[in-house]
Amino acid sequence: MAHIKLQNIVKRYGDVTAVKDFNLEIEDKEFVVFLGPSGCGKTTTLRLIAGLEHPEEGDILIDGQRVNDLSPADRDIAFVFQFYALYPHLTVYGNIAFPLKAVKVERSEVDRRVKKVASILQISEMLDRKPSVLSGGEMQRVALGRAMVRQPKVYLLDEPMANLDAKLRVDTRAELKRLQHEFGATTIFVTHDQVEAMSLADRIAVIHQGVLQQIGTPHEIYNSPESLFVAGFMGMPTMNLLGAELGLREGHPALRLSHTDIWLPLPPQQQAKLTAAVERNGLVFGIRPEHIRAALEPGERRLAADVHLIEPLGSANILDLRLGTAAETQDPILLRVRTHPTFRAAVGEKVWFDFDPGQTRLFDRQTEQAIVL
Repeated sequence: MAHIKLQNIVKRYGDVTAVKDFNLEIEDKEFVVFLGPSGCGKTTTLRLIAGLEHPEEGDILIDGQRVNDLSPADRDIAFVFQFYALYPHLTVYGNIAFPLKAVKVERSEVDRRVKKVASILQISEMLDRKPSVLSGGEMQRVALGRAMVRQPKVYLLDEPMANLDAKLRVDTRAELKRLQHEFGATTIFVTHDQVEAMSLADRIAVIHQGVLQQIGTPHEIYNSPESLFVAGFMGMPTMNLLGAELGLREGHPALRLSHTDIWLPLPPQQQAKLTAAVERNGLVFGIRPEHIRAALEPGERRLAADVHLIEPLGSANILDLRLGTAAETQDPILLRVRTHPTFRAAVGEKVWFDFDPGQTRLFDRQTEQAIVL
């Protein structure tokens, strides 16, 4: 398939810089997901790779060849849009076969490829139907088939499942992952849905305001966020992010969560690294809700808090624990905790909790970058 390299890519629309100094390498046969909120530049980056947009600065290379000046047709890519854009007057067979007929592929080869792709996508019995009688999921599969039949170097998919209902999205997601593995195609998939990104990607590229925030495996992105944005964007619910400062607790260095009475022990070897960041900018303490252990009884090293809110989700409960009150705004300082659905607590009741020490994260408040201890 193809190796893709983006070098110092910049894309502007008037005074707005949509993509800023973007650098990324995508390996042959890799499935990479561009993830970020709406307007972050992920679709623009995809369109730059496709040749539908042109960068003001930087180079785009496919298999070592600079393609900045090549038309989309000459880049050997297939683009699947969010909206299916099927030809209503053609059958499913005609829609899938269209790109092959356009380049005058031999009729027998067209027939072989169309039927093979239709079999893989489980739409063989629909080849004689028109798009008007297909469901949304079936039309999406036809759009995927039209891209797959060309056997290009690169597949570019721009939120192709955004218009499907929840169950169909799950089924299509599994099918797409299977197809990518079977074809071994270099694939770039754009989405704002982190569940799609985590379940599909070999690597995830998290993008915010046109800047590549982090690139890594789903495990790396989720468990080792390199910035406050990534930490706050990934996860449902997202990581708890609380202001913190250094201090002494009974003569030993410790971390105090701002506006609370909670102190966390700090190994002496970590203090030196944190001191510089604290003196310059301050700290942000982070931990995911599932890495906090809640209990109904006090215990050694457990901390106490009142239950502010409970969200029963069926497979889990999300508890908001009130740790204190912000002095400036009088807003409550809340800690979100994921518990088993059988955990019985009531709003206003006191519960106890402790942190998994191996899962806590610290960030520089000003630079918003993770501090590696």
